[in-house]
Amino acid sequence: MIYDLVLITIIATVLAVVFWRFRQPTILAYLIAGMIMGPNLLNLVRDQILISAMSQLGVAFLLFLVGMQLNFNKMKNVGTTSLITGIGQIVFTAFFGYVISLILGFSSLHSLYIAIALTFSSTIIIIKLLSEKNDMDSLYGRIATGFLLVQDFVAIIILIFLSMLGTGDMITVGLLGETLLIGAGLFIAAIASSKYILPPVFNITAKSQELLFLVSISWCFLFVYVSSMLGFSLQIGAFLAGISLAPLPFCYEISGKIKPLRDFFIVLFFVLLGMQMTFSTALLTPLIILSLFVLIGNPLIVMTLMGLLGYRKRTSFFASLATAQISEFSLIIIAFGTMLGHISVEVSSLVTSVGIITIAISTYMITFNEKLYKIFSPILGVFEKRHLKEEAGVAKRLKNHIIVIGCHRMGYVIVDALKKMKKDVLVIDFNPDIIRMLKKEKIPYMYGDVTDMDILDKANIKNSKLIVSTLPDIDENKFLVKESKKYNVPVIVTANYLRDANELYCIGADYVILPYFLGGDKMCSLLKNFLKNPKSIRKTKLEHFKYLKWRMELGHEHATNK
Repeated sequence: MIYDLVLITIIATVLAVVFWRFRQPTILAYLIAGMIMGPNLLNLVRDQILISAMSQLGVAFLLFLVGMQLNFNKMKNVGTTSLITGIGQIVFTAFFGYVISLILGFSSLHSLYIAIALTFSSTIIIIKLLSEKNDMDSLYGRIATGFLLVQDFVAIIILIFLSMLGTGDMITVGLLGETLLIGAGLFIAAIASSKYILPPVFNITAKSQELLFLVSISWCFLFVYVSSMLGFSLQIGAFLAGISLAPLPFCYEISGKIKPLRDFFIVLFFVLLGMQMTFSTALLTPLIILSLFVLIGNPLIVMTLMGLLGYRKRTSFFASLATAQISEFSLIIIAFGTMLGHISVEVSSLVTSVGIITIAISTYMITFNEKLYKIFSPILGVFEKRHLKEEAGVAKRLKNHIIVIGCHRMGYVIVDALKKMKKDVLVIDFNPDIIRMLKKEKIPYMYGDVTDMDILDKANIKNSKLIVSTLPDIDENKFLVKESKKYNVPVIVTANYLRDANELYCIGADYVILPYFLGGDKMCSLLKNFLKNPKSIRKTKLEHFKYLKWRMELGHEHATNK
């Protein structure tokens, strides 16, 4: 057993380093490590049963963390676009995937599993790629993150249903009702415990980092045990345990401590999946067709849905690439199906192979999305409506106006000051809440991403008087500076770091706002006034308190964003 673990860890680590060097997700390294060590090649692992048991812990820890990160407030905030796109993509992908699988000669049950597996995209991989590209806060990044969240909720529901089938009993209306009642009871117990049991327990144990870790793991295992006793899978118990911990103030600290465990044990799951892969030339045609469906068909479905909702072809194209691979949830669902005897090892191997191909290719598609867009832009107009959501709000083509990019917190203060000076202002933002506020206050706006050249053209950048960006993203601001210089339009941008400010000045920015340094300068001014007249602090406090109440009424809660 120790020998097997040593070999798996070393080989998976070496391959992970190689794949990381070539900017590929490490999940591919683990699957290929399993294929190399499996019975079809080197046959290095002797005790697959024990490795299988340990790999289940990896899935349990994965769902435990998902439960902590998925709260229902997030579902409320995904937005109409993400909700419609997420559900629409699931429905259409599942339908077309099922039909294609039937045409390829698979049985109805096999086709159903394949269709479901092709439906989900990898939240972990996409979030990582978006973060590396600094696109998490872009319009397409927010939409993609939203519909991936919708996918995750649906995947969890499917896993719950599969755990019902795991009892081995014939599914009847009575059994279904009984199972749903037990499941609802477990869910209520999780929610109730998060409110009445866990807060006092963790308030005591959180004083010790060791106890915090042990109590968290024990709570997860308690739900795993109870869930198993009631006929559900251990993974569902772990997920419910995670949901119960989500509202606690310690959940981020707990998550940080559990992640190393998840990362190690989930390696065993993917390595084991790779070991079980078998492939024959008969599956080559289905592999190519299904891979192309995920790489091309899924993005086409999302682009169509987003086009109907009124988004620009650029936004739709970038968001759609997030669906061009299958998810770790897809592989977990397929593993469940194999364990239940619903699908063969060949079908499991086929879906896993589709995962390897699509994850590898889609990583480069997302990384080089700008270059791909330039290539395909001429033919993407078919996905764009005449009346665009991203153009609404501009009643006339402004001239000699001031363009403000980002109207939340600092941006709102700037816009408010310009309004008092009776200046023509045009705001560009991609936050739906901000757009509703601008619409209510009758401030000209454009809903969209500032790095979209079409948006800047519609904003009439060449005839503007000044551009002010409150976004701290260095790449977006470099783009703005370069575009503004083409038309000799002054531009003020924002940076969080001195090195970014220096770079922006070097390429031609007229002024760079450094919020943290401005805050320090303001504080020095306040200290000078206080030392001259100690009583002045009370007047300053009352003015500041009044100001804070006004900003909170506007919904400006967090100080670190624009």
